[in-house]
Amino acid sequence: MSLTVAIFVWVAGLIGTIVVGETMGRDDLIPAVLLPAVLIGLYLLFAIKVVDQWEKAVILRFGRFRGLKGPGLFWIIPVVDVISHLVDQRVRATDVTAESALTRDTVPVNVDAIVFWLVWDAQKAVLEVQSYFNAIFLASQTALREAIGRHDLAEMITEREKLGLELAKILDEKTNPWGITVQSVEIRDVRIPAELEDAMSRRAQAERERQARIILATAETEIASLFAKASELYRENPTAMHLRAMNMLYEAIKEKGSMVIVPSSAVETMGLGGMLGTTALSGVTQQPPAKP
Repeated sequence: MSLTVAIFVWVAGLIGTIVVGETMGRDDLIPAVLLPAVLIGLYLLFAIKVVDQWEKAVILRFGRFRGLKGPGLFWIIPVVDVISHLVDQRVRATDVTAESALTRDTVPVNVDAIVFWLVWDAQKAVLEVQSYFNAIFLASQTALREAIGRHDLAEMITEREKLGLELAKILDEKTNPWGITVQSVEIRDVRIPAELEDAMSRRAQAERERQARIILATAETEIASLFAKASELYRENPTAMHLRAMNMLYEAIKEKGSMVIVPSSAVETMGLGGMLGTTALSGVTQQPPAKP
């Protein structure tokens, strides 16, 4: 865009010079004005600069930092001033991979992560580090491998968000002197070797079976304890025991057409002999007499 503006101004000045010279009938005026117009056009060509909304231009004057320019239109002194870098200040995403990194429980894993960062100070990003893009990549890779060594495999699989927050904090502290802010780190994938996957699957299955057996044994223990308490209560209260026995007998014979044979020893133990005898005698006396 700066080239377009400079050419437009230069062409406009040149045309204006020719028109004025021909109008005044002075041919000697054209060369006298043409040379300055060409020089001005060349100056504008190299002096007018334009940078985009998301960029900052780092200006050096005779090799020393002069300042930051942009966004938009600005001027520099040709030859004296140089635009050393155009720094993009938008959020960037850098893909980082750690291969065969050992966890705290010595399991080799391959981890993929994405680091989201941006340059908030273009001056520091250019003057404090040789290549801030390579620096952020190498720092992220190193921090990722160190974080893997501080966590177990189970933590890395189940607590990815926590690991990402830890990495973002570490990287932000490291890159802040470079004028860079790390906004977040996302753990995209955690992979382990295939042979370890089979072993871990068998181990997980065995662990689930063990937990199931423990739960079943605990339930049986609780049931046995409740039965023991119930028997103690029935022993201390025979009436409650008799009522429970009668209820069980009633539940057994309440269906129509059902018949239950109760041993005499069980009848005597439950104290139901007299009750059953009375019930049977009542049934006999209530029957109508047989016809002769």
